[in-house]
Amino acid sequence: MNRLKSPLLWAFLLTAAAFAGVLAWLLADPATSRGDALKTAGLAGGAIAVLYGLWLNDRRRRVEEARHAVESSRVSDERFAKAVELLGHEADQVRVGAMHALAGLARARPEDYAQTVIDVLCAYLRRPFKHPNFGDELETAELAAADQERQVRRTAQQLIRNLLPHVAAPDAPAYALDLTGARLDRFNLARKRVAWLGAQRTEIINGAAFADTSFRDMVFFTGAKFHGKVEFDRTKFGSSLGFRDFTAYDQVSFKDVEFAQPPDFTDATFPPGTVLPGK
Repeated sequence: MNRLKSPLLWAFLLTAAAFAGVLAWLLADPATSRGDALKTAGLAGGAIAVLYGLWLNDRRRRVEEARHAVESSRVSDERFAKAVELLGHEADQVRVGAMHALAGLARARPEDYAQTVIDVLCAYLRRPFKHPNFGDELETAELAAADQERQVRRTAQQLIRNLLPHVAAPDAPAYALDLTGARLDRFNLARKRVAWLGAQRTEIINGAAFADTSFRDMVFFTGAKFHGKVEFDRTKFGSSLGFRDFTAYDQVSFKDVEFAQPPDFTDATFPPGTVLPGK
């Protein structure tokens, strides 16, 4: 029974049937010589054999591609796991290298890794971090490590920015950013397209840029604190926007901003002279 399922057996039977059928048909014609009949029948049978060979090669190719895809996925998963593990390494250069390795995976296989890598980088930025620029008091022996970690975190911010699609690419996938409670330095999402942004209780120093940024879904700056100039010029908010309990210590610009829904500025604090949209 299993032999009847063999493609090779069926190919042989079809070849033989084609040869016999064509030969019998041609021999029935008195105008066709026996030699011509054998030659034509042989060509017909050979065509069947060639088609079988082509099918077999295509099948082998697809099997090899599937095997390669599985192997590539396994290797990528191992690289991802190793890079995530190295984010906890004590050496700052190792942590930076791990971040670049993750970003490389996201660029190579965005459908599998882009959002996941962004989530991991955001999680890194949500880790507790102390630095004098945020008003923290540190011992002299702690300052060097704090400066190194500051540079690592700025690398994470830049890689997140690089992975986000440009605002002029409306068909590109939009990714979500969860930076709740993070401490950020010179945060820049200008001219990027973002799914949603969670920045509750986030603290940003040295300014933030959201000019020409397009947010598809919800954005929350609830309880956030921004130091330095902040630009929301021509920013598009596609869903709800929350500035409840938000505090800005320096200039904030809302020129030509677009809201899908009225923003919530309840108990928000802005410097004197700030022009709030809708106010």
